[in-house]
Formats: sequence, C-alpha cells, structure tokens
Amino acid sequence: MKIVVIGSGYVGLVAGACFSDFGFDVVCVDNNQTKIDNLKKGVLPIYEPGLSEIVQHNVQAERLSFTTNLGTALKGAHAAFIAVGTPPRPHDGHADMKYVYAVAEEIGRHADGDLVVVDKSTVPVGTGDVVERILRAANPKGRFAVVSNPEFLREGVAIGDFKKPDRIVIGAEEGWARDVMTELYSCPGFEGAPIVHTSRRSAELIKYAANAFLATKIMFINEMCDLCEAAGGDIRDVARGMGMDSRIGEKFLNAGPGYGGSCFPKDTLAIAKTARDHRVGLDLVEAVIRGNDNRKRAMAWKLIDTLEGDLAGKTVAVLGLTFKAHTDDMRDSPAIAIVQALLDKNAKVRAFDPEGMENAKALLPGITYCGNAYEAAEGADAIAIVTEWPEFAELDLAHLKSKMSRPVIVDYRNMIKPGAANAAGFVYTGLGYPKGSLARQSYYPAVAAE
Repeated sequence: MKIVVIGSGYVGLVAGACFSDFGFDVVCVDNNQTKIDNLKKGVLPIYEPGLSEIVQHNVQAERLSFTTNLGTALKGAHAAFIAVGTPPRPHDGHADMKYVYAVAEEIGRHADGDLVVVDKSTVPVGTGDVVERILRAANPKGRFAVVSNPEFLREGVAIGDFKKPDRIVIGAEEGWARDVMTELYSCPGFEGAPIVHTSRRSAELIKYAANAFLATKIMFINEMCDLCEAAGGDIRDVARGMGMDSRIGEKFLNAGPGYGGSCFPKDTLAIAKTARDHRVGLDLVEAVIRGNDNRKRAMAWKLIDTLEGDLAGKTVAVLGLTFKAHTDDMRDSPAIAIVQALLDKNAKVRAFDPEGMENAKALLPGITYCGNAYEAAEGADAIAIVTEWPEFAELDLAHLKSKMSRPVIVDYRNMIKPGAANAAGFVYTGLGYPKGSLARQSYYPAVAAE
C-alpha cells in the first residue's frame, strides 16, 4: 500500500517515518523547499528521540521519500494523510483551517484514482464534511472518501505512542474507506492495538475531548498544589494517593508551572470556540484555559517573591525552556511567561536548555544562552528549574552552589530532593509543600522565621 503524507512537521514526519518503518511505501510532501531539501540530507526540522534514525533507515531502504510535488506523489496512492498545521486564529482562538482546505483542494486537482483522504491534523468537528465538498468540487469525477484518524502523540515519546497506541480511532462514513484504514492498521506493527470505529464527526470530537480532559486534569492538580502550600499538605502525597484510584490514574498528576506545547493550549481554545458556535457552554474548559494562563504568571511571582521583589541587578539562571522535556518545542512554554516577568523586573537571565535554545532565541532575545547548567549558574542569585529534563535531577549541588552568588533554588518541577538541597546549603522552594517546611524556605532569614 502506498501512503502520501502532506505536511512534514511534527505529526506528518512521525507518521510518515513510522508507517515506512512498518513496510509501507511512504512519500512525505511539503511546500517548503528548504525543509524538503534538508530532509533529503537527513536534517530534521524537529527534535524527537529516535526519529532521525528511523528516517535515515527507511530512506536508505527506499520506503520513505520527500518531495514538494504533490501530483507526482499521489500517483498510485491508496491513502493521503493531511498533517498540516491548524494554529489558533489570533482573534478568537478557533483553529485556522486554511492550510487543511488548501491541501484538500490540491489533492482533488491531482488525484488520479480511488483515494482515501485522511484528516490526521487536529480539526474541529465538521471539518471532514468541508474537506469532502472541496475534493468533489475540485474533481467531480474522482472517487474520494474522507476519514478522521486523529493522532494521540506526546512529544518526546511520539515514536512509542505511534507504534504502540492505546487505541486507533477511525471515523469513516464509507465501508470501502473503513476497509482501507483497517488494512493499514492491521499490519504486524500495530498488533494488539484496539481499533475504535466511529462516525467521522465523533472521531473529530474524540481528539479535542481527550486533550481538554487531560488539560483539566493538569489544571486540577496544579490547583491542589496551591492548596497544599496554603493548608499544610504535600502535593506529592496527594497526587500519589489520588493516582492509586483506578478511576483517576496516576498520569498527568505532576504539579508544575502550567501546560504548554502544540496541543493543549490550541485544542482547549478550539473546542471552547466550537461549543460557543453550537450554543453549548463548556464552562469547565473555559475555566481551565483562564486558570492555566494565570498560573504561568503566578509562577513568575513565586521566584520574584523568593527574592523579595527587587530583581534589579540580580541574575537568575533558568534551567529548561521548552514546554516539556525531550523536545525542542517552545510553543506556549511556561518559561516564556516566567522569563518575561523576570526581564520586566530588570533581572538578568542566563538560560540553558538541552534542545530548545535555538527555538527560544526568537521568542526570548533579551537573555544570555549558556552551554550547560553550571555555566548558567555563574554569578546567579537564584536558579529556576522550569523544564523537567532528567539531567537537572542529577546536578552536582555542591558544584552548582560554588558557581552562584546566592544559594537559592526555585524548583517548578520538584526534581531536586529538598533534603539534599538543604544539606548542600541551598534555600530551596518547590511546588506544593507546606509553608515552613524545608522545601519552602526563603533566602532571607526574616521570612524564613515566619
């Protein structure tokens, strides 16, 4: 079976590479000539663990190729996956569908036989209907079937998520399209993965509903984190006790500075806008969106308050800039709001991230980028751990302290053990610890005595 994937960004490149790794003939198409030229040279536009090796292996095996010519790519294809971006529109947060619709029109003009057109992009409910109309208008004699097949990839572990999914959702209206998709996902690589057959509109809603629920779960544990600090609980114990309940589960119960990335921010905005368009109130989702935005700003104040508000002339080392570990994605990262607040307070910021600094430079131009955590700590009055890169949990605390002007750590991911930090002479502040505990000290003795 020949597959065409239009869009060679995060979703498209992972899907194309993994399908080719399962033995399919895959052509990835993108209208960015530079991106395609780089991919042919083995230079990927994103960082994702394991992806470069899979791309290189399947290019060498002649199962995976890259082109800007959609017409040529579609010759003999059985399925064409649309995997282009659906960014939020600035004025209302709704998904901008112009890229999806433009690709649909081009597919219609170039398709030369029966073709299943698959929406892999995250799209609002009803998008498949519009795509189908565009295809038929562009090619009235063509035989098309539009399917919704949402992705459920987590950045940093996308290869595993694609190859061993919790479920495969196929929203198809025509039996022959359902058969093509079932054959595609019945190859040996996907053995054991449950396939959920639904209507097209239900499939479109599943992705948004899942992401909105997970965002809600994150916001809930972050609010419990604040309550723990005020009421004397420990968020680590609360999260563990909650997660052992099989109805809740332990995933997405790590307190932090707020969610970011390519999915949760835009998908919660999009489903909220869709609900308003259908005169349905999603009050919970709307509250999650507001709460997450507020939390990012509040996290900056946690650091500012630790240094008693006066940051003029002070230096803060920020460890981690991407929205999560194992990615170079800066989209809606909490680090953006935290760093900007520090700059607004006239602080000097020295930063390090293992993979995200090139992408960060365009968003945060007014800071110093360093080669490692210890370099970032040079002369710092405080360290802020913003992203949960594993290496930050293994820092040599004595060496780190020797680089700093003041031994202060604000740990937004609870990566450092409070006892170890205090034993090394640090004043340590984590998230969700009782006030007055070892994890909630101020650098300033007067505050520490309260």
